[in-house]
Amino acid sequence: MTIRLLLADDHPVVRAGLRAVLDTEPGFRVGGEAATAERAVELAASGEFDVVLMDLQFGAGMHGAEATALIASVAGAPRVLVLTTYDTDADILAAVEAGASGYLLKDAPPEELAAAVRTAAAGRSALAPAVAHRLMDRMRAPGASLTRRELEVLQLVADGLSNQQISKELFLSQATVKSHLVHIYAKLGVDSRTSAVAAASARRLIRRAGGSAH
Repeated sequence: MTIRLLLADDHPVVRAGLRAVLDTEPGFRVGGEAATAERAVELAASGEFDVVLMDLQFGAGMHGAEATALIASVAGAPRVLVLTTYDTDADILAAVEAGASGYLLKDAPPEELAAAVRTAAAGRSALAPAVAHRLMDRMRAPGASLTRRELEVLQLVADGLSNQQISKELFLSQATVKSHLVHIYAKLGVDSRTSAVAAASARRLIRRAGGSAH
């Protein structure tokens, strides 16, 4: 059985590299490419693909995790394998909760990528070792881990947004944003926004300010 692949990444060079690697694998056929998350959702609905290799950040427009959720919400949809450079808790949780079948880093060797595609196509989870390790750490100490919402709030703080801007972005009251920050400070053992961002970045819970997600 041939596994039909859709490559979703806004970098033509990345798509070309993936195609070159995957087209040489027996039983694989790269049947389409998408330069935007919106296009990936559209193509995934065609019924012509078994696995979507999904980047997380597409410049302007929809985020890869949002596209993953839309694809995964349809019965009989292709499996989504996230392929990104980021292994932060914020990115991993967003993808996994959106319904991704796997999460792989772009520096994975070709044989690991091929194995992950086959695993995802078979309906099983395919996680990079570093990603699986981070998820296990969260499960071992759930009380000390930042929640998905806390990670979202802190990522926006890192991006330079005020409490008022964060409340609009996440559809929360400013009081709720402040409450999340209080919990974040307590869990990280800090007492300021700057210290919280620095501590979370150092522990790879969030992306460093200004970081992209390719």
